[in-house]
Amino acid sequence: MLYQFLPRQSFIFAIVFLFSLSVYAQQKDSKSAPVIVQPGAPGQSTRVLPSTTKAKLPPDSRKDVEFMQGMIHHHGQAVDMTALIEARTENKEVRRLGARISQSQSDEINFMKRWLEVRREITTMEMSDDMNMSGHHHEMLMPGMLSKKQMEALKNAKGVSFDKLFLQGMVQHHKGALVMVEELFKTAGAGQDAELFNFATDVDSGQRAEIRIMQTLLGK
Repeated sequence: MLYQFLPRQSFIFAIVFLFSLSVYAQQKDSKSAPVIVQPGAPGQSTRVLPSTTKAKLPPDSRKDVEFMQGMIHHHGQAVDMTALIEARTENKEVRRLGARISQSQSDEINFMKRWLEVRREITTMEMSDDMNMSGHHHEMLMPGMLSKKQMEALKNAKGVSFDKLFLQGMVQHHKGALVMVEELFKTAGAGQDAELFNFATDVDSGQRAEIRIMQTLLGK
């Protein structure tokens, strides 16, 4: 045999070398074939899945798209409301709040438009013929949005009267956004997209906080 003709040290070296190659091959195989474990249901054991297993993303939800399109329109009215502040009140707290709402909702509108564009969806709401014929009917379909009559009253008010109408109107508007978020998460299969989920929960928490601020200002 070959080892009979090798010096003892060379023979040991050869054995160590072969053993190292075996360990390296095992490590390489373990790195190239990661173990994928699927947790079992309560009371059931876990399963080891094939290394070729691919994650299954949740299917696209039409409600997600409609939520984003609707919220763009909804936010748009809030930005229009804040644009009225400068010429109609000197109240520093109302001005500060208006600037905050305007900035945050403008940024969110840009985010929602990008989200829709990436998915090759239009950034405006699709309206039926009767909606196109009546803007008022369209507004009433959106939770919390001010009617044309309310917007007209806000435009015609100044000073303390404006402050009151603005705060009342924006509380109504924000509560409508909370309803929209609630309806999203109540819809089966909707709200599972990670970006949309984070955005909707941020809208919910942010607008709840602003409602509390506005209710405090109304109580003064």
